[in-house]
Amino acid sequence: MVFRVSIALVAVLVVLAGIAPGPFNDVVQTALVEVVRGAGWLYLLIVFLTLTFLLYLAFGRFGNLRIGGEDAEPDFSRASWLSMLFAAGMGIGLVFWGAAEPISHFVTPPEGLPPQSMDAARASMRYAFFHWGLHPWAIYALIGLAMAWFQYNRNGRGLISDMLQPVIGRYHRGWFGQLVNITAVVATAIGVATTLGFGTIQIAAGLQRVFGITAGVPLQMTVIGVAFVLYMASTASGVERGVKWLSNFNLGLATTLLAMLLVLGPTGFIFDIFTTTLGAYLNQLVTMSLRMSPFSDSTWVADWTIFYWAWWIAWAPFVGSFIARVSRGRSVREFVVGVVLAPTLLGFLWFSVFGGTALWSQLFGHVDLTQALSNGYETVLFTMFDSLPVSLLLSILALLLLMIFFITSADSAVLVLASMSTDEAGDPSLPRKLVWGVAVALIAAVLLLAGGLDALQGMITIAALPFALLMVLVMVSLYRVLDAESNRQRRLAQRGRHLIEAWIEREQAAQEEARVEAAEAGRDKP
Repeated sequence: MVFRVSIALVAVLVVLAGIAPGPFNDVVQTALVEVVRGAGWLYLLIVFLTLTFLLYLAFGRFGNLRIGGEDAEPDFSRASWLSMLFAAGMGIGLVFWGAAEPISHFVTPPEGLPPQSMDAARASMRYAFFHWGLHPWAIYALIGLAMAWFQYNRNGRGLISDMLQPVIGRYHRGWFGQLVNITAVVATAIGVATTLGFGTIQIAAGLQRVFGITAGVPLQMTVIGVAFVLYMASTASGVERGVKWLSNFNLGLATTLLAMLLVLGPTGFIFDIFTTTLGAYLNQLVTMSLRMSPFSDSTWVADWTIFYWAWWIAWAPFVGSFIARVSRGRSVREFVVGVVLAPTLLGFLWFSVFGGTALWSQLFGHVDLTQALSNGYETVLFTMFDSLPVSLLLSILALLLLMIFFITSADSAVLVLASMSTDEAGDPSLPRKLVWGVAVALIAAVLLLAGGLDALQGMITIAALPFALLMVLVMVSLYRVLDAESNRQRRLAQRGRHLIEAWIEREQAAQEEARVEAAEAGRDKP
C-alpha cells in the first residue's frame, strides 16, 4: 500500500506542477505564509531541542550502547562511513550554496544590518555556518539513530513507523503507521527531486561557462538523463560497492578542490574567517537558534532559517534511513560525534574557503559577484573562479564534483525510497529501485520544464510541519528504548558482579575452612 499510494501521490503532484505551475504555486505560497506565521517558532524550538537531546545522548549514560548489540562490529571503515554520510547528507548543496549563500546574505543581510557592509559580511558567514552546521546534522542523526536502533536492536523493518512503536503501540503497523510511511516517502521524493533540480541547473550553468554550451532545457534534460543511467548503475551494484566507491572518490575530489581553492585563494583571509566566524557562531548559537522577528515585518528568518529547517526535516527520512543502513556496529557516542560533529566541522571549513573567497573577491574588487547573483545563484561559483588562477581547471573539477554528488545523492535516495516503500527488511528488489529511480528523474525533469521548483520548495516547508511534530515523538520513543536497554545492561552487570562476589566469598570461605582444618590436623599430630 505504501508503495502504490506514494507513487500515485507523487504523480498527482508532478502533474499539477507541470500542467498549472502558476495556480499551483499561488496555492502553495498562500499556505506557506500561514504555516510560517502560525508555526515558524515551532520549527526553531523543535530543532534546537533535537540538538540538545542528541548531545545528551552522546555524552550521557547512553553513550556506550551499541547499534546492533554489544558484540556488533561496524560494516564499513570510519573513512568510508564518514564519506557516505557527507555525500548523502548535503554534498550537492554545499557546492551550490558554498559561495552563493554568503554573497546573498551580504547583499540582503539579517538582523536589520546595512547591506554590503562589514557587519553584513560577518553576519553572512555566521549564518552560513548556522544553516549548515550542528542543527541539520542533529536532525539527520536523530532519525538515523532511531531507525538504526529499531532496525538492528529490535528487529524492525527499517520504516519510519517502527520508531513510534514505544509510543503508539500496535498502531505502528496499522493505518497510522501506513500514513506516516506514505508521508515520509512522498516528502523524501519531492525533497530529493527538488535538490537534484538545483544541481541540474548549476551543472548546466557550469557547462555553459566552461564549454560554451547553452544552458537551456535540452542541456538540462541531457544532464538528468546521463545522471539517471549512472545513479541506477550505482544503486544496482549495492551499498558495499557502487555507493561506497563513489562516496569515497567524491570525498577525495571535494578535498582536492577545497585544498586548491585554499592555496590559490586568500589563504590567510580564509583562516581568519574560519576562526572569527566559529567564535561568533558558538557565542550566538542559542540566540540564532531561537530568533524570530516579531517586532518587524522582515521575512528573512522565514525565507532562510525556517525554510532550511523544514528542508532538513523533509530530507531526514531519506538521510536518516541511509545513515542507519551504514551505521551498524557504532556506539551511540560514536554515532552522534560522527554524524553531527565531524560533518559540521567539514562544512565550516568548506564555507570558510568558498564563502571567504567569494567575500574577499567582492570586498576587494576582484570580481562583482553581486551582479552574478542577480543572474542566478548557480552562476556565483563559476564567476568567482574567474578571479583565481587556473580558473578553467577549478571549474572542471567543480563540474565533476557536482555530477558525482548528484549521482551519490540520487543513488542513496533511490535505495532509501525503495526500502521505505516495502514491508520487508533488507535490500529491496531491483525493479522497485528502478521505479523510484525513474520517478526521481521524472520529477526533477518535469519541475524544470514547468518552472515548478519554487512551488515544490514551498511544499517542502509545509509538509515538514507534521514531521517536526513527529520528531518530538521520536525523541520520546528513542529515550524509552535506550533507557530500557541501559537498565537491562546495568542489571546484567550487577548480576554478574553479584555472581563474582558470591564466588569470591565461597572461595574465601573454602580457603579459610581448609586453613582451619590444616591447623587442627597439625595440632593433633604427636
